[in-house]
Amino acid sequence: MYDVIIIGAGPAGLTAAIYTGRAKLSTLVIESNVIGGNTALTDQIDNYPGFPFGINGADLMQHFLRQAERFGAQVILEEVIDLQVLPEGKKVITNQGEYLARSVIIAMGARRRELKVPGEKEYLGRGVSYCATCDGAFFQGAPVAVVGGGDSAVKEALYLSDIASRVYLIHRREQFRANQTAVDKMLDNDKIELKLNKIVKRVEGNNAMMQKLILADVQTGQEEIIESEGLFVSIGLVASADFLENLLETEDGYIVTDQNMQTSVEGIFAAGDIRAKTARQVATAVGDGALAGIAVTGYLKE
Repeated sequence: MYDVIIIGAGPAGLTAAIYTGRAKLSTLVIESNVIGGNTALTDQIDNYPGFPFGINGADLMQHFLRQAERFGAQVILEEVIDLQVLPEGKKVITNQGEYLARSVIIAMGARRRELKVPGEKEYLGRGVSYCATCDGAFFQGAPVAVVGGGDSAVKEALYLSDIASRVYLIHRREQFRANQTAVDKMLDNDKIELKLNKIVKRVEGNNAMMQKLILADVQTGQEEIIESEGLFVSIGLVASADFLENLLETEDGYIVTDQNMQTSVEGIFAAGDIRAKTARQVATAVGDGALAGIAVTGYLKE
């Protein structure tokens, strides 16, 4: 029986583990994919305090991990598939076993939203990707495309411009949601070509790899074909905890909490991008994780 199980090893989960570990609570952190979550897949983070010249996301998350482990947190790689509330505690069920805890912090984050167009799933891993820093190196000297108009899309286009022969940025509008500094940098980059007021209609290729994209103008419907060996989808996030919707109060798939990160079920807390809120940044995830760790400590002492 653990004092607390933390589901997710991103900024929120690892911060919570630092706090619960320092409080001498037996802490198990379970991560299904990459230690550090989406942050670990980010090439450069410039808006996290304490690093005036920025820091690589993976490096930052390694600092978080070492600090959590220093205070006694145990971190394992397994996929959580269910969470049950029992008289004896909270049972966390993974694809490899079952664990019991007095409390749980859910910090599973959010995953990239899919386009849901023909060819997207068929060419996943064969041209289609949701992470430029993970897969960009495979496209050295090849034409690629990025879909989206926010900070992530613009950053990925800039990142890929140093690798690919050409980067098409496809956006369904004319205006960008990204910060203006990044947009200006993108507009000055000769290797990035904008495809505005357009959407991806389908992905095509041979049996092995994707080769081209069929675009459609959102106003006229006119189609355009672009040759592209890679497609990087960056159109926002969606909550990662579908299996919790019947247990906890949610809003559009995100978990509803109070100001202390307490969910609708006593003893279960949520922190980070999985929580229903307006801002999803590393700094806000860290704040959530700290509050959740403090709240769990108080809850268990009561």
